[in-house]
Amino acid sequence: MSETKIRVLIVDDDQDQLALAERTLSAYGFEVRTHRSSLGVSNLVRTSAPDLVLLDVNIPALTGDKVLALARSQAPAATKFILYSASDEAKLRALARASGADGYITKSVQGEELAQRLSALHQKARAATEATPAVR
Repeated sequence: MSETKIRVLIVDDDQDQLALAERTLSAYGFEVRTHRSSLGVSNLVRTSAPDLVLLDVNIPALTGDKVLALARSQAPAATKFILYSASDEAKLRALARASGADGYITKSVQGEELAQRLSALHQKARAATEATPAVR
């Protein structure tokens, strides 16, 4: 049985970090798209409809939490936003709560663990969506 690939958009201004995350997640079966700027993320989210958006918090022009606020209004309802940073985990957790992010992951999480955490966030979101009846 073929499972649909999880579509991930990674937004990070650090080219090396972006390439590492892309290689890692692609190797674990994710469909990965990358973007190096906070500018244009809303349009990219609207047109590519990713399942997950991994947003670097410390991006020039607009920080990840500000990008989240703008991009969420353009994203499909099922898209989940995860803040991604090398910042202290307690600060990142607080920022994720304050900004309404669906989760957070520190950049110290790499390789298989990163893939597992993103898969778990995606599965949790799918389970919640399937368990909640549509209300119109």
